[in-house]
Amino acid sequence: MDSDDRTPVVLFWHMHQPGYQDFQTGQFQFPWVYLHTIKDYSDMAGHLEAHPGARAVVNFAPILLEQIETYLVHIERWRHGAGEIGDPLLAALVAETLPEPGNPGFLDLMGKCLRANADRIINRFPAYARLAELADLYRRKPALQRYMSPMLLSDLLVWYHLGWMGETIRRENHCVRSLQEKGWQFSRDDRYALMEVIFEVLAGIGPRYRHLAQVGQVELSVSPFSHSMLPLLLELTSAREAMPDILLPAYETYPGGEDRVAWQLDEAKRVFQRFFGVEPTGCWASEGGLSQRTLACLDEHGFRWTASGDSVAHNSLNQARAADGSLPEYGIHKPYRFGDASATVFFRDDGLSDLIGFNYADWHASDAVSDLVHHMENIAAHGTPDSKPVISVILDGENAWEYYPENGFHFLDELYEMLENHPRLRLTTYRDLLSVPVCTTVALPHLVAGSWIYGTFSTWIGDPDKNRAWELLCEAKLHYDRVMDNGSLTSEQKEAAQLQLAICEGSDWFWWFGDYNPAQIVSDFEHLYRKHLVNLYDLIGYPAPASVFQKLSQGSGAPERGGAMRPGHDRNDRV
Repeated sequence: MDSDDRTPVVLFWHMHQPGYQDFQTGQFQFPWVYLHTIKDYSDMAGHLEAHPGARAVVNFAPILLEQIETYLVHIERWRHGAGEIGDPLLAALVAETLPEPGNPGFLDLMGKCLRANADRIINRFPAYARLAELADLYRRKPALQRYMSPMLLSDLLVWYHLGWMGETIRRENHCVRSLQEKGWQFSRDDRYALMEVIFEVLAGIGPRYRHLAQVGQVELSVSPFSHSMLPLLLELTSAREAMPDILLPAYETYPGGEDRVAWQLDEAKRVFQRFFGVEPTGCWASEGGLSQRTLACLDEHGFRWTASGDSVAHNSLNQARAADGSLPEYGIHKPYRFGDASATVFFRDDGLSDLIGFNYADWHASDAVSDLVHHMENIAAHGTPDSKPVISVILDGENAWEYYPENGFHFLDELYEMLENHPRLRLTTYRDLLSVPVCTTVALPHLVAGSWIYGTFSTWIGDPDKNRAWELLCEAKLHYDRVMDNGSLTSEQKEAAQLQLAICEGSDWFWWFGDYNPAQIVSDFEHLYRKHLVNLYDLIGYPAPASVFQKLSQGSGAPERGGAMRPGHDRNDRV
């Protein structure tokens, strides 16, 4: 047992973006990979570097790593005059000429430069806020467009990228600071200089996290290659374990799902090894989506730990206690094993994690950190010397911070400061908890399938729009299987089709379908999902059916945090 008698705390940050690149054209359809890299993935590394006594688990989806790499290749080729940058927004930053006012391209780029948090990003900088006001006037009064200066778009492009810049970079980088002080009338040289900063940040992400892992501050873990929902690929009917009455798609089984799960995990390990030079010990199955069969697959691929939301623990405990009333209520702050699976499962404290995701953004940083640590201390007080609780705080490493002042800089700085030398709490990693156990692992006969959101799969299946998306994917997979088996494709064509299929299997598409999501984001994602399916049909040489060209979902809701984050429990069900 561990000689350190402090209660272990695991801060787990999950980094992922879906496949935004259209492989047919090479163009990125949306800029969120590089924007979150310069803002969030860089800041999360910076905070750990500033607090060498802190520790954390950082999880990467391989499709994110490969897209960061693709951006680097595009920028490097552009710098040498050997190619173009395959992202319209990033390319515009360094374009020799920009669309003139009155041109549809001007309006398109202008709109893209305003897709940022108004309170925390745009209005934080008076110069950016004034540009946003002018842009609004431009849109509302088209007759004035002829009098607008082309400099409006040039300055908007610079301020958009300055606004999205990570706070740790903003405080240390001379170029960023000088551009902010200049404020307006940015030259092409200014825009080139900003591109150099962006390139340096993108290029540094892999080496920085690799170094943090090498010095023992970070345990790096991985998700399935394209962030696919493994339990549903294995058996769509697993959704009924937590929701017996859920309405499923017409196809109740994803064709060849077990082979696809094996491919997703094999490819994840290959990419992870290529980027970080080590084998991952743990796997955050996308969205904490687990089932008993998923645990068996993780075992087969050598993963020693995984994690999910606390509702999955409660559902599994309730089922076990219904069969054996003598079982105690073990709670969520313990490691578990289920059935014959050897992988250890840790569970997210949804209450603590959701305080960071949904509550603390409007608090003073010191008050928020004190409140969070106070809750941790109360949990620690219920432990015993022989069986300390394990406190797991798990959430996205990117989506929460845009709602905090200065990208969460003060909150994260104070959190690491307080925890790196806390007398009763110690930051650790799951790998180290397995190496030096601090408490007995609870064994239960069966894990009730579910995810970290509500303990169900209702975010990805069950809604008519989500079910239709699954039906389109299943139909495409059947055609894919026939073509892959008939010998008509070369090995290179098969490899391209396999990668395109993996992109279609990502969980994010299904997340966004449904009327409760915002219309603009639903439109973006459902169009890109159908585009990926069309590309798959093109690669296998089979005509895409008319159904793939029909709009899947509308969206009309206004969920918290824009829908990019969800609480672990239904807010109305909290006690």
